[in-house]
Amino acid sequence: MVKLLLVEDDPFIAEIYKKKFTSSGFDVVNVVTGKAVLKEILVQKFDLILLDLVIPEMGGMEVLKELRTNKEYDPNLKIVVFSNLSSSEDREECLKLGANGFISKTEFSPSEVVAEVNRFLTQFSEQNKNATRQSQAPEERIVLGKKILLIEDEAVFIDMFGKRLTDEGYTVTACSDGTSGLQAALDGTFDLVITDVMMPGMDGRELVKKLKEAESENNTPIFIFSASLDDMTVKEIIDSKIANKVFLKNQITPSDLAYAVNDFFKAQETDTKKPTL
Repeated sequence: MVKLLLVEDDPFIAEIYKKKFTSSGFDVVNVVTGKAVLKEILVQKFDLILLDLVIPEMGGMEVLKELRTNKEYDPNLKIVVFSNLSSSEDREECLKLGANGFISKTEFSPSEVVAEVNRFLTQFSEQNKNATRQSQAPEERIVLGKKILLIEDEAVFIDMFGKRLTDEGYTVTACSDGTSGLQAALDGTFDLVITDVMMPGMDGRELVKKLKEAESENNTPIFIFSASLDDMTVKEIIDSKIANKVFLKNQITPSDLAYAVNDFFKAQETDTKKPTL
């Protein structure tokens, strides 16, 4: 059973989520202040902390900083921020302080929050397995070492997805807008381009179109990910073959993307080894 520390000072909201998580098979402990978080963690072991930012006595950011800098606490403790403060600046600051993830209270229903927490737990489990695999067989990372261009205008996503791909053994170059991304793609030699759709300067679809037009011989594989594409648009992109894969940001974790990239390159390698008839 997953043991969850729910940090929420509003008794009504806390009760809603306690019931929802408990009915989903979680063992839930609720605390309402920042100082109580630090105390409870030393008393009990938790699989995950769901941390609000606006809490009494000691704010969530301060709690997060203390947990990540004080050697008294387990550095492998999994912390997902769960807050109404969900601007890109808030998300980026939390990640810099050591949060493992971020869930906006305003964007998800209670059932969806449980699903997101389960998704994070799956991601953390995969990361642990991957760390074990890398420590046991580091040569596998060298085999997969390829160059990836990541084009994304939000720093929080560059940090999350870029770091995960780097941990997997890839060399990642990041660009924060479509114009510089296209130039980097044309100037460099990349094994894969991963681009968002909605970006300043030039959107992802225009970027992909210009890249395809400029490539006379090479056909660089392209993954597209976005927070706003509907099912029909995704199907159109796949059918038109302008991209090899399409992902929705709210449905993919950094580990999901890393494994999709691994599988893609492994499939490529298998195809090149097939005998010609």
